[in-house]
Amino acid sequence: MTTTAVKEERVITFGDVFGRDAGGIIVLLVLFGAMTLLSDQFLTGDNLANLARQVAIFGIIAIGQLLVILTAGIDLSVGSVLGLSGCVTAELLAGGVPIPVAILGGLAVAVIAGLINGLLVAFAGLPPFIVTLGMLGIARGVVLVFTNASTIQPLPDAFGEIANGSLIGVPNLLWLFAVVAIVTAFVLRRTVFGRYIYAIGSNPESARLAGVPVKRVLVAVYAIAGLLAGVGGVLFTSRLNAGIPTAGTGYELNAIAACVIGGASLFGAKGGAFGAAAGALIVATLNNGGNLLAVNAFYLQIIIGLLILVAVSFDQWQGRRSR
Repeated sequence: MTTTAVKEERVITFGDVFGRDAGGIIVLLVLFGAMTLLSDQFLTGDNLANLARQVAIFGIIAIGQLLVILTAGIDLSVGSVLGLSGCVTAELLAGGVPIPVAILGGLAVAVIAGLINGLLVAFAGLPPFIVTLGMLGIARGVVLVFTNASTIQPLPDAFGEIANGSLIGVPNLLWLFAVVAIVTAFVLRRTVFGRYIYAIGSNPESARLAGVPVKRVLVAVYAIAGLLAGVGGVLFTSRLNAGIPTAGTGYELNAIAACVIGGASLFGAKGGAFGAAAGALIVATLNNGGNLLAVNAFYLQIIIGLLILVAVSFDQWQGRRSR
């Protein structure tokens, strides 16, 4: 008697490919479809280019924020670090420093701020909320002091081309945003460092007992968040071709909103780079579409706030259901 083995073929779904990011991507696609139907101007080349430039800077910051959130932390200083990095870069450029050196100077300041956050969280055992809230005030105060709260300009035209230029018809900012999202997604999904981040967010003590260098990973995560905030600062300054002392104000809240809307959990270990990128696009699309439809900006803030509450409530519901 013979038996015939039947091999079941499993269909790979959208959720299998993108995991927890899928929800944010689906919402983004629905939102794009709705805006296309509601406004003839939405899918025009000029508007999409404008949308790309709007989302890229705080989208990059959101991806840095995501890394911190995955460890069950939070970074409230990214907006202020953006402003500090941008103004340091602008000050160096105004002083005649070559563009590459000025950019490195701005990024170095941002990384130092991130390292300080990480060291205080990892080795001093201070709560991330308190540490980064303190850095928010320090970074903003420093930039206001050394700029005397004044705009820094003029800056070289070549520097402005970094953010305002395009490659094969696609804005440079969008290319940079895509590269950051793809590289971060690869690191989180395919590297040991990425697995360490998720392990720490799930249970730091268990991760430590399993051999994960928890403190070093935390320092690295906050330093990377600082670096990406610095990248955002350089790009923001390049886009306006001026150093703005108040640049980045409120960006930390937009970054957190993008992560949560994109599927990240504030309790750690859940979320992905594409979800954070989708969340950033959702927030930017709502603001952009609202402007096209002449919707009161205050209503848009209410809608974004409701989206955050729905996303967090859904995450809580999923957590209770899985127990």
